[in-house]
Amino acid sequence: MALTDQFSAVPGRRRGKEEQQAMDPKGWRVELNDGHFIPVLGFGTFEGEKVPKSKPTEDIKLGIDAGFRHIDCAHSYSNEKEIGLGIRSKIEDGTVKREDLFCSTKLWSTFLRPELVQPALENSLKNLQLDYVDQYIIHYPVALKPGEELFPEDEHGKLIFDTVDLCATWEAMEKCKDAGLTKSIGVSNFNRRQLEMILNKPGLKYKPVCNQVECHPYLNQRKLLDFCKSKDIVLVAYCALGSQRPKQWVDQSSPVLLEDPVLCAMAKKYERSPALIALRYQLQRGVVVLAKCINEKQMKENMQVFEFQLTSEDMKVLDGLNQNLRYASIKIFADHPEYPFSDEY
Repeated sequence: MALTDQFSAVPGRRRGKEEQQAMDPKGWRVELNDGHFIPVLGFGTFEGEKVPKSKPTEDIKLGIDAGFRHIDCAHSYSNEKEIGLGIRSKIEDGTVKREDLFCSTKLWSTFLRPELVQPALENSLKNLQLDYVDQYIIHYPVALKPGEELFPEDEHGKLIFDTVDLCATWEAMEKCKDAGLTKSIGVSNFNRRQLEMILNKPGLKYKPVCNQVECHPYLNQRKLLDFCKSKDIVLVAYCALGSQRPKQWVDQSSPVLLEDPVLCAMAKKYERSPALIALRYQLQRGVVVLAKCINEKQMKENMQVFEFQLTSEDMKVLDGLNQNLRYASIKIFADHPEYPFSDEY
């Protein structure tokens, strides 16, 4: 579903422009293929560099105060406890009710064996201080050796992979949904072939509701987006602002997206920041977008994404920036047979 002036959070209802601009941002949501709704703007919680232990807690509180209702977490970010404290605090002080929030977290690669899936989710729920998440996602299709280490290595410092049937992992995800531990289930970093493997699985009970992938004007994922739309799977964009460029994952010589001259010229034209142009671009393509904000000013600014609209001509100009540049290629996974980024899309 593309977002336009007439985008309506309530099916069958159109909103006038003035009302649309003033509406509570939590109303901007898209229906998933299982009937639940996902807010189209999400709050990213990955910390690229080492930060004070209290920062994720404070950031979540500020983000909820700014209007974010979709919170994107992951076991591998190693901050679920801190995120949980922030969420709990905002529920207890009456700012939000639990049902106002859309909380998502991810199954890490060391837990892809079917018997490890539910215990991993239960551990995340304990850390987040929640009875359920709104969405549970397979973080990568690449399986790693089970254990406590996020990136298990052998004595030579080489990553230890595991071999897992992803269809069996998916069946364990379906059981988590049936158990009420998560409302929706999805995937992340899956290519078309891997999505089709799940969709064509005999006895499939629930389709993935989403595929969360890197997506921005330099990597617009047009083919994958079209495929996902054809299967009623929502594409969720991470690194939408070009990533935080953590040194251990991102080539520091790669171009900085938010310094792109075309993006900056467009920002000037609309009297908005380059970040807002990049976020709005995704919303108008029907992509749910995650924003990582490093301070309160950015959080409040990013909520302005609902207050303006790009012309179709400017959308085409932004489409033209695509160069299939991937900031987060996770090369350490490249030798695994399920490494997702070897396929065209």
